[in-house]
Amino acid sequence: MAEVKLHGVWNSPFSCRVIWALKLKGIPYDYIEEDLPNKKSPELLKYNPVHKKIPVLVQGGRPICESMIIVEYIEETWPHKYPFLPTDPYERAMARFWIKYFEEKGPAIWMVSQTTGDEQVKFKKESLEILRTIDDHAGTLGKKKFFGGDNIGMLDIALGCIAHWTEVIEDVAGVKLFEAHAFPYLHAWTQNFKEVPAIKENLPDRDKMLILFKRGREKLLASQ
Repeated sequence: MAEVKLHGVWNSPFSCRVIWALKLKGIPYDYIEEDLPNKKSPELLKYNPVHKKIPVLVQGGRPICESMIIVEYIEETWPHKYPFLPTDPYERAMARFWIKYFEEKGPAIWMVSQTTGDEQVKFKKESLEILRTIDDHAGTLGKKKFFGGDNIGMLDIALGCIAHWTEVIEDVAGVKLFEAHAFPYLHAWTQNFKEVPAIKENLPDRDKMLILFKRGREKLLASQ
């Protein structure tokens, strides 16, 4: 197997998606922490000259960018090690549908901590609608613990940021979004997801994230 390297940032849910995928499949890799606010490494600029962003997976000198594209690459490269997609074509299509939905709509949740006033109210409303839609979908799982069935699948990985980062966003923004009584199915999924060792052992420190995100919000508000 060609050497695998991952360029990421410790607090990024997009980096974590790739880490979770590699850990679940048992793929060894070297991790390179990028210092994006100060100086992007020459390797990052070389491997992702278009967006100059993390994460970037490099295998055998060939780079792959964008977190869910990387996760899909990992699945296709090592399909028999902890499969992320069901064998049924319809179920695979449905997983991709929901991944696309969250990729398009999910940024509204992040914007709650990046805005104030009427703009924040707008993004909070959008975020609650997104969470409600996903909670309704989670309600169809029945006795299954994950969107992928009995094991974590690609959609679970895509939605992973809800399970850990949303609480930090709430604290930073001073609003409530993901309340257990409002989204019972999604909340139950969150608890199951965070108990899987490959996930639990690879979640960034919540307190450190809170300090970092609060500092970022203060700088943002000061510049307005």
